[in-house]
Amino acid sequence: EVQLQASGGGLVQAGGSLRLSCAASGFTFNDYTIGWFRQAPGKEREGISYVRFADYNTVYADSVKGRFTISSDNAKNTVYLQMRSLKPEDTGVYYCAATWRTWGMEESDYTYWGQGTQVTVSS
Repeated sequence: EVQLQASGGGLVQAGGSLRLSCAASGFTFNDYTIGWFRQAPGKEREGISYVRFADYNTVYADSVKGRFTISSDNAKNTVYLQMRSLKPEDTGVYYCAATWRTWGMEESDYTYWGQGTQVTVSS
């Protein structure tokens, strides 16, 4: 069974950094895309980044471009989101998701979802 679990969230001051992890089981990354999403209370879930393992193409939302980096350790079946220069508006629940042989930045592009991890950025 495909399973994903996001972790690494916490409380950080504005300007600080956090690294989130997405641990995958039940599949290997070949032909999959792993995406990161976030959701603030009362807001739609927002796609912020993905990595397409067919060619290691990476994409970032404008809101995080230049500050966040997606990476992976394939031997550990883990995808990371390194978040730098965090802003209060980055606060939200962060999720990782997987989709097979496709890609995108919309919730509907993804089939498998992990639990969220809370990120809170104080000013």
